Amino acid sequence: MTPSFPVVIFHNPDCETSRNVLRIIEAAGYRPEIALYVQTGWTRGPLLALLAAAGLSLRAALRESKSPAKELGLLEPGVDDAALLAAMLTHPVLVNRPLVATPRGVKLCRPSETVLDLLATWPKGPFYKEDGALLIDADGNRH
Repeated sequence: MTPSFPVVIFHNPDCETSRNVLRIIEAAGYRPEIALYVQTGWTRGPLLALLAAAGLSLRAALRESKSPAKELGLLEPGVDDAALLAAMLTHPVLVNRPLVATPRGVKLCRPSETVLDLLATWPKGPFYKEDGALLIDADGNRH
């Protein structure tokens, strides 16, 4: 992370999209602060502030696949914000990822190229995602 342009990523190393976003950030020359939220968990105030900054409701931030959301009944109609928040605090993996915060804002970076909107500089091209898809061509253009 550079003092003039700090980058924080709420990262899950088991997630391909999260790994792609971290690679993009690092390849652009940043040394981000990496918050391993699945291991450390969330606290109420910071989670709500982060989601508000990203313009996400609790429902929009809920990770539905590869999480216990269905088993916990969180996908049912009528589940309120209090229940969603309580579940996210108990099961941090329920919060979709990766969330990235920079001086340009906070976003849920899905798809991974969304992170480019938050960075002052991009990686040199050509730059490929983990799956081999071209993200930035040799001329520095986003794909």
